[in-house]
Amino acid sequence: MEITNQLQHEQACHRLLDSPVIAAVKDDAGLDAALQSECGAIFLLYGSAAGVCAQVEKVRRAGKLAIVHIDLIDGLSGREAAVDALEVLCHPDGIISTKPVVVRRARHRGLLTVQRAFLLDSLSLENLPAQLGVGKPDFIEVLPGIIPRVIARITACTETPVIAGGLIKYKDEVMAAMGAGAAAVSSSSPAVWAM
Repeated sequence: MEITNQLQHEQACHRLLDSPVIAAVKDDAGLDAALQSECGAIFLLYGSAAGVCAQVEKVRRAGKLAIVHIDLIDGLSGREAAVDALEVLCHPDGIISTKPVVVRRARHRGLLTVQRAFLLDSLSLENLPAQLGVGKPDFIEVLPGIIPRVIARITACTETPVIAGGLIKYKDEVMAAMGAGAAAVSSSSPAVWAM
């Protein structure tokens, strides 16, 4: 990564942390609401290869970070070539993926990276360090985000900032996640965006 790109990358990471509530949107109505919110970053959790560039452009025109969950975009495979295509065609600020190799490729392209991890059981928690070692993401998004004990355990063993996401609907859940060490929370709830 060039020095200029590295500086832009670091600035994007800081911008994400400057607004600790992230709007996660699953449809056009959610996107429109998120664009009107105070959230500085938007996680795009829906769309198609044909329409994602227009969504990214709307988010960026609003002065917000556009972070695309590449695994959820219809027509894009979970492969490294999909990262290249998305970056060249749409210029998002970052990507989210559950796949460490996709995260690694996005990092090499200079994009902000979020490794999404579903913590379903103790095995998924134990496997997380190995996945992080492959992708080396800027952020880890753990789901569900309403498990402060596990968030505290993860933040104790990594310097990678943790984003708590999934099932967060109330202020006390936001506060519990942040109190456990989460750097930010992502939520699809407009009520959370207004906090």
